[in-house]
Amino acid sequence: MTVHAGVLREHLPFVEKRLIGIVSRGGSLLAKWMIHHGQQNPLYSHWEELCSVLRRWDVTFSIGDGLRPGGLADASDEAQLRELATLGELCERAWRCGVQVMIEGPGHVPFDQVEYNMKLERRLYNGAPFYVLGPLVTDIFPGYDHITSSIGATAAAYHGASMLCYVTPKEHLGLPKREDVKQGCIAYKIAAHAADVALGIPGARDRDDELTKARAALNWEKHFELSFDPDTARAFHDEDLDVDTDFCAMCGHDWCSVRISKEITTFLSGKDEAYEWEKPQVSAALSEDQREILEKRGVLSTEEIHRLASKTRAQVGVERGRKASCHSDLTDPTHARQLQSTGDVR
Repeated sequence: MTVHAGVLREHLPFVEKRLIGIVSRGGSLLAKWMIHHGQQNPLYSHWEELCSVLRRWDVTFSIGDGLRPGGLADASDEAQLRELATLGELCERAWRCGVQVMIEGPGHVPFDQVEYNMKLERRLYNGAPFYVLGPLVTDIFPGYDHITSSIGATAAAYHGASMLCYVTPKEHLGLPKREDVKQGCIAYKIAAHAADVALGIPGARDRDDELTKARAALNWEKHFELSFDPDTARAFHDEDLDVDTDFCAMCGHDWCSVRISKEITTFLSGKDEAYEWEKPQVSAALSEDQREILEKRGVLSTEEIHRLASKTRAQVGVERGRKASCHSDLTDPTHARQLQSTGDVR
């Protein structure tokens, strides 16, 4: 059960200079309650009573960080660090009551501060399981926050996070749909696996090496079988070339380095007998799932693009006689086209 017991009255003055204040739901509600009633956080004051309830029903605390940074500018600030110390205290008190604990970590942290945050939190919590939301390493890519956060998640996992809380492309924008959830989960599978490989966890890289052998042998079926998302891998391959042959559509037959490497006798590449396969063959028809994947690629009409774009003609005022921001104020359209055709843009 997530409990935001670490947000204290004495922490609130340190939030005043933040760019975005408190981004935790629990943290903001409790902060408002404390200001309204002029009292300490009741979850902190009654911590041992909460512990007795959770102990009775064998429930684990997820001690939430109500003052986690919601933007890069607020990362590792006084408010966050003071709450971290309080969470360490609460962790010890819960353990003394016989209750298990996991600790919630920050959301927005510049890449160069991720290692510091992970190591500080591990030290403060004496090795209690620590999980993070990302962290996001940049703030200017809404719609792509599954990527910006998975970058931070990889670093966090490498430096000691126990669990990664995935982020979808809809983060900060709205409720995620099925495809958003899929993209978020895959991004975090990548982050977690990359960290496991980097940490040298026994067996973590075995599947990677097996896929490399299949790729070296140009054994497409085995290649797809070992991939995390076989449907997408097969669909992307067959979009350009629906024949499983000893090259792919990227370089073609004559320039395929993998095919050429197999022909060089001094290289081991692609010569594992366990991965040999029948020579060129037409692949099976795409499944419905694979067809759906391809149908989603680049199918927006011009009208849909204009409707989705942030600067349509009406928004920039072109239809009201004003120029769009991308148009020159120094020359008329005809002269501009002449300059572009000659390459003289001085």
